[in-house]
Amino acid sequence: MSQHLDRQMPWSAASRVAARAFYLCMCATFSAAAGTDATSTNLPPGYSTSRTGDVHDFDYFAGAWITQQRRLKARGVGSADWEEFSATQCLTLYLGGLATVDELYIPAKNRAGLTLRTFDVEKRQWSIYWVNSAAGKLDPDPVVGGFQGNHGEFYAQDTYKGRAILVQYVWLNISPKSARMEQSFSPDGGKTWEVNWICELSR
Repeated sequence: MSQHLDRQMPWSAASRVAARAFYLCMCATFSAAAGTDATSTNLPPGYSTSRTGDVHDFDYFAGAWITQQRRLKARGVGSADWEEFSATQCLTLYLGGLATVDELYIPAKNRAGLTLRTFDVEKRQWSIYWVNSAAGKLDPDPVVGGFQGNHGEFYAQDTYKGRAILVQYVWLNISPKSARMEQSFSPDGGKTWEVNWICELSR
Protein backbone atom coordinates (compact mmCIF):
# COMPACT_ATOMS: atom_id res chain seq x y z
CA MET A 1 0.00 0.00 0.00
CA SER A 2 2.80 2.41 0.84
CA GLN A 3 3.93 2.74 -2.74
CA HIS A 4 0.40 3.33 -4.06
CA LEU A 5 1.10 5.22 -7.30
CA ASP A 6 4.50 3.58 -7.76
CA ARG A 7 2.84 0.26 -8.58
CA GLN A 8 1.88 0.76 -12.20
CA MET A 9 1.71 -1.37 -15.31
CA PRO A 10 3.38 -0.52 -18.64
CA TRP A 11 0.92 1.39 -20.80
CA SER A 12 1.70 -0.87 -23.73
CA ALA A 13 0.09 -3.73 -21.82
CA ALA A 14 -3.05 -1.84 -20.93
CA SER A 15 -3.49 0.89 -23.53
CA ARG A 16 -6.80 -0.21 -24.99
CA VAL A 17 -8.33 -0.92 -21.58
CA ALA A 18 -7.26 2.42 -20.11
CA ALA A 19 -8.36 4.40 -23.15
CA ARG A 20 -11.75 2.68 -23.24
CA ALA A 21 -12.33 3.30 -19.52
CA PHE A 22 -11.36 6.94 -19.85
CA TYR A 23 -13.45 7.74 -22.89
CA LEU A 24 -16.50 5.94 -21.54
CA CYS A 25 -16.62 8.69 -18.95
CA MET A 26 -17.42 11.05 -21.86
CA CYS A 27 -15.28 13.84 -20.47
CA ALA A 28 -12.89 16.10 -22.34
CA THR A 29 -9.18 16.47 -21.68
CA PHE A 30 -7.95 19.87 -20.56
CA SER A 31 -4.56 21.37 -19.76
CA ALA A 32 -2.93 20.12 -16.57
CA ALA A 33 -2.97 22.34 -13.54
CA ALA A 34 0.18 24.17 -12.49
CA GLY A 35 2.44 22.73 -9.74
CA THR A 36 1.72 23.57 -6.11
CA ASP A 37 3.56 23.75 -2.83
CA ALA A 38 5.16 20.48 -1.74
CA THR A 39 4.09 20.78 1.90
CA SER A 40 0.75 20.98 3.70
CA THR A 41 -0.22 22.50 7.03
CA ASN A 42 -3.22 20.16 7.27
CA LEU A 43 -1.35 16.99 8.22
CA PRO A 44 -2.28 15.67 11.68
CA PRO A 45 0.40 14.78 14.22
CA GLY A 46 -1.07 11.37 14.97
CA TYR A 47 -2.46 8.22 13.46
CA SER A 48 -5.95 6.74 13.66
CA THR A 49 -8.05 4.16 11.83
CA SER A 50 -11.24 5.17 13.64
CA ARG A 51 -12.35 7.87 11.19
CA THR A 52 -15.67 7.19 9.50
CA GLY A 53 -17.40 8.38 6.35
CA ASP A 54 -20.45 8.11 4.15
CA VAL A 55 -21.26 5.94 1.15
CA HIS A 56 -21.52 9.07 -1.01
CA ASP A 57 -18.11 10.54 -0.06
CA PHE A 58 -16.64 9.83 -3.50
CA ASP A 59 -19.71 10.65 -5.61
CA TYR A 60 -18.15 13.98 -6.60
CA PHE A 61 -15.14 12.08 -7.97
CA ALA A 62 -17.09 10.22 -10.69
CA GLY A 63 -15.98 10.97 -14.24
CA ALA A 64 -12.72 12.11 -15.76
CA TRP A 65 -10.07 14.41 -14.35
CA ILE A 66 -6.79 15.95 -15.40
CA THR A 67 -4.14 15.64 -12.70
CA GLN A 68 -0.81 17.21 -11.94
CA GLN A 69 1.38 14.77 -10.02
CA ARG A 70 4.35 15.65 -7.84
CA ARG A 71 6.50 12.81 -6.53
CA LEU A 72 9.40 13.09 -4.08
CA LYS A 73 12.32 11.33 -5.76
CA ALA A 74 13.95 10.11 -2.54
CA ARG A 75 11.91 9.35 0.58
CA GLY A 76 12.92 9.46 4.21
CA VAL A 77 16.20 11.30 3.62
CA GLY A 78 15.09 14.92 3.88
CA SER A 79 15.09 15.41 0.11
CA ALA A 80 13.40 18.39 -1.56
CA ASP A 81 13.89 17.06 -5.09
CA TRP A 82 10.51 16.53 -6.79
CA GLU A 83 9.53 15.25 -10.20
CA GLU A 84 6.36 16.52 -11.88
CA PHE A 85 4.16 14.96 -14.56
CA SER A 86 0.59 15.12 -15.81
CA ALA A 87 -1.94 12.28 -15.87
CA THR A 88 -5.57 11.59 -16.69
CA GLN A 89 -7.84 9.83 -14.23
CA CYS A 90 -11.37 8.41 -14.52
CA LEU A 91 -13.57 7.05 -11.73
CA THR A 92 -16.73 4.93 -11.95
CA LEU A 93 -19.19 4.27 -9.12
CA TYR A 94 -20.55 0.76 -8.53
CA LEU A 95 -23.22 -0.70 -6.23
CA GLY A 96 -24.74 2.69 -5.61
CA GLY A 97 -21.40 4.08 -4.48
CA LEU A 98 -20.39 1.22 -2.17
CA ALA A 99 -17.44 0.58 -4.48
CA THR A 100 -15.47 2.83 -6.80
CA VAL A 101 -12.81 2.07 -9.38
CA ASP A 102 -10.54 4.65 -10.95
CA GLU A 103 -7.82 4.27 -13.53
CA LEU A 104 -4.83 6.56 -13.82
CA TYR A 105 -2.91 7.01 -17.07
CA ILE A 106 0.47 8.80 -17.13
CA PRO A 107 1.42 9.58 -20.77
CA ALA A 108 4.97 10.74 -20.02
CA LYS A 109 5.76 7.45 -18.27
CA ASN A 110 3.61 5.17 -20.45
CA ARG A 111 2.05 3.75 -17.30
CA ALA A 112 -1.41 3.09 -15.92
CA GLY A 113 -2.69 2.07 -12.51
CA LEU A 114 -5.93 1.10 -10.77
CA THR A 115 -7.45 2.00 -7.39
CA LEU A 116 -10.38 0.19 -5.74
CA ARG A 117 -12.33 1.76 -2.87
CA THR A 118 -14.92 -0.14 -0.85
CA PHE A 119 -17.29 1.17 1.82
CA ASP A 120 -17.97 -0.98 4.90
CA VAL A 121 -21.61 -0.21 5.78
CA GLU A 122 -21.32 -1.56 9.34
CA LYS A 123 -18.11 0.29 10.24
CA ARG A 124 -18.93 3.25 7.96
CA GLN A 125 -15.35 3.28 6.76
CA TRP A 126 -13.61 3.32 3.42
CA SER A 127 -10.80 0.94 2.49
CA ILE A 128 -8.60 2.03 -0.41
CA TYR A 129 -6.67 -0.64 -2.30
CA TRP A 130 -4.06 -0.39 -5.02
CA VAL A 131 -4.00 -3.18 -7.60
CA ASN A 132 -0.53 -4.68 -7.89
CA SER A 133 -0.33 -5.16 -11.65
CA ALA A 134 2.81 -7.29 -11.43
CA ALA A 135 0.96 -9.97 -9.43
CA GLY A 136 -2.62 -9.15 -10.42
CA LYS A 137 -3.64 -8.88 -6.75
CA LEU A 138 -5.03 -6.25 -4.42
CA ASP A 139 -2.67 -4.96 -1.78
CA PRO A 140 -3.45 -6.88 1.44
CA ASP A 141 -3.32 -3.77 3.66
CA PRO A 142 -5.52 -0.89 2.46
CA VAL A 143 -5.51 2.60 3.89
CA VAL A 144 -8.66 2.95 5.99
CA GLY A 145 -10.63 6.01 7.05
CA GLY A 146 -13.27 8.52 6.09
CA PHE A 147 -14.28 12.16 5.66
CA GLN A 148 -15.37 15.01 7.83
CA GLY A 149 -16.85 17.58 5.49
CA ASN A 150 -14.51 17.90 2.52
CA HIS A 151 -11.46 16.68 4.46
CA GLY A 152 -10.60 12.99 4.29
CA GLU A 153 -7.95 11.00 6.20
CA PHE A 154 -6.90 7.40 5.58
CA TYR A 155 -4.16 5.37 7.30
CA ALA A 156 -2.32 2.05 7.13
CA GLN A 157 0.70 0.26 8.56
CA ASP A 158 3.24 -0.85 5.98
CA THR A 159 6.95 -1.20 5.26
CA TYR A 160 9.18 0.82 2.98
CA LYS A 161 12.61 -0.54 2.05
CA GLY A 162 12.39 -2.99 4.94
CA ARG A 163 11.45 -0.35 7.51
CA ALA A 164 8.11 -0.20 9.35
CA ILE A 165 6.16 2.95 8.52
CA LEU A 166 2.73 4.47 8.85
CA VAL A 167 1.02 5.59 5.66
CA GLN A 168 -1.38 8.49 5.37
CA TYR A 169 -3.63 9.72 2.57
CA VAL A 170 -5.23 13.14 3.00
CA TRP A 171 -7.94 14.52 0.70
CA LEU A 172 -8.23 18.33 0.68
CA ASN A 173 -9.91 21.21 -1.19
CA ILE A 174 -12.67 18.98 -2.54
CA SER A 175 -15.21 20.44 -4.96
CA PRO A 176 -16.97 19.22 -8.13
CA LYS A 177 -14.09 20.64 -10.19
CA SER A 178 -11.02 20.28 -8.01
CA ALA A 179 -9.40 18.17 -5.32
CA ARG A 180 -6.00 17.46 -3.79
CA MET A 181 -4.59 14.20 -2.46
CA GLU A 182 -1.38 13.89 -0.44
CA GLN A 183 0.44 10.68 0.47
CA SER A 184 2.77 10.79 3.47
CA PHE A 185 4.97 8.35 5.38
CA SER A 186 5.85 8.41 9.06
CA PRO A 187 8.85 6.39 10.34
CA ASP A 188 8.29 7.35 13.99
CA GLY A 189 4.79 6.22 14.85
CA GLY A 190 2.97 9.31 13.57
CA LYS A 191 5.09 11.95 15.34
CA THR A 192 6.29 13.37 12.03
CA TRP A 193 5.05 12.96 8.47
CA GLU A 194 6.85 13.45 5.18
CA VAL A 195 4.66 14.26 2.18
CA ASN A 196 6.04 12.24 -0.74
CA TRP A 197 3.28 12.33 -3.36
CA ILE A 198 0.87 15.14 -4.26
CA CYS A 199 -1.96 14.85 -6.75
CA GLU A 200 -3.85 17.96 -7.84
CA LEU A 201 -7.05 17.19 -9.77
CA SER A 202 -9.07 19.51 -11.96
CA ARG A 203 -11.72 19.48 -14.71
